Amino acid sequence: MPYGYLGQNQPNQTVSNSGVFSITDVAELQSQGKLGGSLELIEEQTFTSTVSAVDFTSIKENVYDVHFLQIENSGNVTDNRRLTCRLYESGVLETASVYQSAFQRGRTDGTFTEYRSTGLGYMYINQNGGNATNEKSCGYVYFYNLGNSSKYSFLTQQSIVTQNDSVQNITFGGSVLPQASTVDGIRIKPSSGNYSSYTAKLYGVKQIWVT
Repeated sequence: MPYGYLGQNQPNQTVSNSGVFSITDVAELQSQGKLGGSLELIEEQTFTSTVSAVDFTSIKENVYDVHFLQIENSGNVTDNRRLTCRLYESGVLETASVYQSAFQRGRTDGTFTEYRSTGLGYMYINQNGGNATNEKSCGYVYFYNLGNSSKYSFLTQQSIVTQNDSVQNITFGGSVLPQASTVDGIRIKPSSGNYSSYTAKLYGVKQIWVT
C-alpha cells in the first residue's frame, strides 16, 4: 500500500510519498519491522567477573546489512590493552593476519597519533585502556555487509577510554575484512589478557521500505 503524506492538498496527491507518515502508517510499519532508522536489540551481554572474550553468534546476518554495537564500561585485567574485533565466517573464527585497520587516537593532553596496518590478526576498536577501577572504555561500532557473501565486511568505530596515566583517549576509524564471505558472528576481546567487566549490546539497523 502507498503510505500517505499529511501535508497540504492531500486530496490532490497522486504519488506515493515517504515524507510525513500518519499514526496509522507508523503503527503498521512498526508492526512489520520496516520502519527505517530504528533498531532491533539482537542480544545484550553483561559481565562483572573475568572473561576472555565476548561472542555474538546469532546476529541475524540474513536480516540486517548494517549492525550497531554499543560498548559500555569495558575494563581490562591487564594494563594498557586495546579492544579488538574478529569475525566468524560461516561459523569459523578468522584469526589470520588478514584484517586492515586505520584510525586516529587523540589524547586530552593534546597528543594525536595515526595508526594503520594491512596485516592484522584483528580489527581495532580502541587503544590502550588501563586496568584501574575507573579506567573504562565506552564506544560504538557500525558493521556493514556481514551477511553478504559477495562483499567485504567493514566496520567504523568511535570510542573513549581512560589510559593508565589517567589521560582520556578518543579513537575513531575503520577496518575491513577484505574477503568476500558470509560473516555470521562477532568476537570482541582485549588484545591480550581478559576483561574485568563488560556490557555490550548488539542491534540490527532497520531499513526503510517505501511501497
